[in-house]
Order: sequence, then structure tokens, then C-alpha cells
Amino acid sequence: MSHAAPTEHTTEQILRASAAWAWFPRDSEQEKTHLQLVRYPARFGGGVRGSQVDSRSDPGTVIDDALERTKSWGETVFTFWTNASDSPDLEDELRRRGADHIDTVAVFARAVDGPAIEVPPGVTAEIVRTLDQVRDVDSVNVPVWEQSALDNDGLRAELAEITAALEAGEALRVLARIDGRPVSTGGCTIVDGFARLWGAATLEHARGRGAYRAVLAERLRASAERGAVTALVKGRVSTSAPILRRAGFVHYGDERAYRLTV
Repeated sequence: MSHAAPTEHTTEQILRASAAWAWFPRDSEQEKTHLQLVRYPARFGGGVRGSQVDSRSDPGTVIDDALERTKSWGETVFTFWTNASDSPDLEDELRRRGADHIDTVAVFARAVDGPAIEVPPGVTAEIVRTLDQVRDVDSVNVPVWEQSALDNDGLRAELAEITAALEAGEALRVLARIDGRPVSTGGCTIVDGFARLWGAATLEHARGRGAYRAVLAERLRASAERGAVTALVKGRVSTSAPILRRAGFVHYGDERAYRLTV
């Protein structure tokens, strides 16, 4: 008996998919016991990110274990992202320990084949397939994310990673230009019928001119071609959230980041 692809995901499926989403950058290390821990490479500022709590231990024990692992990795900063499906919830215990609340993202979702997104003239978007395009993506990411530029080996490794994921139909990178100049980028990973939209960055001087919308529209178009049903994105309340709402995305809750120094 064949199963048709689902036409839409339920709220519960959307929240579960949001919780299951963690990023493992190239050259990172990871471990999953009480929660998912990822040690970030130095080019992304190092430190350890935690998420996806699934433990029978109390919050204090979960946090103690995460801090011990952070120390054993030789890192000094532990950042934890909350999610509605965490068990147990760590937020109160993090606050009690004086963790800084450093960021909040809103979880948004919409049907991939929903309303078209208007893109102004002069703004174009393309799927990244060449070394020159990877270099252009880096020229946007470095100032926006305050990260180190990739050297030639790093650019080639990035291209190899992007190409392999693209050929497997698992992920893609999009680059937007205004009048031919690279100004915005964003990635997309396809998992279980969800298009996870991540890493959107637009150069400051180009904001408000439709580049982010172009990146968004191209990622939706390309992920529909690759069988995705629902687009999922975690948007900053101050920047992308208003654009996402206008593009038909629905708000499903917030995730907050807390930081502890070890």
C-alpha cells in the first residue's frame, strides 16, 4: 500500500520538528545524553550549545552535566536554547543560576506552496553551485554574523559540502543580489517533509529592499521541488518576524537562549 505525502503538518508535528532542529557545523563535536550538546568550532566563536532536553533527571543535574561536558571540551561558555517540548524544562533553574537571557527567536511555519512572495525588480536570487558564489556568500556572512572569513581551503570545503547536500536533495544555499551585487543569503535543509530555513543574513545597507524576500521565495520554490510540504523558520522578533508574517507564516511560539559562563 503506498502512502501519499502529507498535505499539511499538525501544530504538534510543527513543534516537534522545531525541537528536533539542531545545527552541527563542519568540524563541530556533539554528544547527546540528557540533552543535545554541540561544541562549535572557533570560526563560529566556539562555546557549547545545548537544546532538546529529554531526561528523567532534575533540571539541576541536567545543567551540571552540561557544564561539566563544556569544561571537559575546554570551552568556557554554555548557551542553552529552550523549547516547549523540553523534559524537564530548564528555564527556571537557568534563571536561578543567574544565566543571561541573550536572545529570543519566534518559531514560524507555513505551507511551502502557499501565497507567492513579491520580490521587487532589480533583486535576483540563485542557488549556490560555484566557488565564486560561495565566496559571495562569505562576503555577506562575515560582517553580518561577525565571523572569520573562510580561506581558500575553507571555501573549497564549503563548496564540497553545499554540492553534496544539493545533489542528495537534502539542502541548498541561496544567494540574492541587488543590481548584480551579493547582499543576502540563506540556507534550507529538507527533513521529513519540512524545509528548515536557516542562516538568513542581509548586509545592513541592503535591508528593507527585498533581498531577504528574494532569498525566502527561492528557498520555498526549491524546497517544493524537493518534496517539502511545510516551511519552518526561527526568526528574530526584531528583524525577520514582520516579513515572515506578511509572507503568510504563522507564529507557533518562541525559543529563548540563555548563556552561562563556566
